[in-house]
Amino acid sequence: MVGRLGLCAVALGIAVPAIALSQEAVVHPSTWPSVAASPKDAAIERWVEEILRRMSLEQKVGQTIQGDIASVTPQDVATYHLGSVLNGGSSSPGGDEFGPASSWVAAADAYYDASMQKQGQLPRIPIMWGSDAVHGHNNIVGATLFPHNIGLGAANDPALIEKIGAITAAELRVTGLDWTFAPTLAVARDDRWGRTYESFSEEPSIVAAYATAYVRGLQGERGSRDWLRGQHVIATAKHFIADGGTFEGRDRGDAKVSEGELIRLFSPPYVSALDAGVQSVMASFSSWNGAKMHGSEGMLTGVLKRRWGFDGVVVGDWDGHARVPGCTPDDCPASMAAGLDLYMAPASWKALYASQLASARSGKLPSARLDDAVRRILRVKLRAGLFEAGRPSTRPLAGRYELLGSPGIAPSRGRRCVSRWSC
Repeated sequence: MVGRLGLCAVALGIAVPAIALSQEAVVHPSTWPSVAASPKDAAIERWVEEILRRMSLEQKVGQTIQGDIASVTPQDVATYHLGSVLNGGSSSPGGDEFGPASSWVAAADAYYDASMQKQGQLPRIPIMWGSDAVHGHNNIVGATLFPHNIGLGAANDPALIEKIGAITAAELRVTGLDWTFAPTLAVARDDRWGRTYESFSEEPSIVAAYATAYVRGLQGERGSRDWLRGQHVIATAKHFIADGGTFEGRDRGDAKVSEGELIRLFSPPYVSALDAGVQSVMASFSSWNGAKMHGSEGMLTGVLKRRWGFDGVVVGDWDGHARVPGCTPDDCPASMAAGLDLYMAPASWKALYASQLASARSGKLPSARLDDAVRRILRVKLRAGLFEAGRPSTRPLAGRYELLGSPGIAPSRGRRCVSRWSC
């Protein structure tokens, strides 16, 4: 850690020793902490296998590709069987970032309708829409905005964070969306990192406590009837792993630490998030001792999926697969081979779809790995009730625009309500 003392040492010209600069990125999953396995629903697993059996190869590949709404039309969703879309920081329906919330609901309906078009005997698979609602539903004019994570972490109040997660989830539902790329679980260890504001704390225990609370607020309590449904949404733990621990605080850089330090400093928030039932984990742009996370089989498969038993979706970050050696934005079977399930390919999605399909047909991308990725995507969609939820505009809270930025209501059960859905 550099922190304040380290920065003072640099300013005074005192040499600060580099840590573990030459260590190799060899992962030993058995040395990582264990996580209680998530219980599987037998009925959901049967549905997953039945849907998978009926899918074409083209449909399977499409489910693993996510494009940005700035470059994906509803017809593209139908043509390429895309499993999800996202809106990046500068993307909005019709390109109008100041447009009304109603335009988001209309767009969500259009993408959903396209995904559910009948195409011969192929199963109809509803689309997911992911959004960076990282401090409230911050892409929507009029939605409730909260302080960035660095400010929320200073409060050291997990109960408050759970309420914030619940409010954010409800406002996402108002606009027809069902998935957020939050919470960010970075443990910022160097003040020079330009994204320290995205970290709750440099202290792993604080970030871990917030991870539990935030995931519960967004998704609901695992095992409850409204888990991932109703006013709740799918959450994402990101960016796996050590994005806040890169050498010299370089963004998208390299965490040059021992595996023991990686476990001690950066794993606790993810253990907490998985224990709370998080359904999506986003791979980091960064590296660990030279190994890019988007291509690290040891981390994505060895630790996350096998050691920790994570059975949800591992999603990539904004063309992050392109940084894996030998890959480009348009072609990267190595990333899925390492354990990525869903490529985030904002503008490169069409070329990536073509190359992935070619790799699947040739056997370069093993069918077992592709099927595993699709199983995970289907499992999350089924758990979230998307197959029976209907059009986004018909779901709970959709179109109730008066709830955006609501000042709240009277206290309930002796607690002060932050918003009308937080009590």
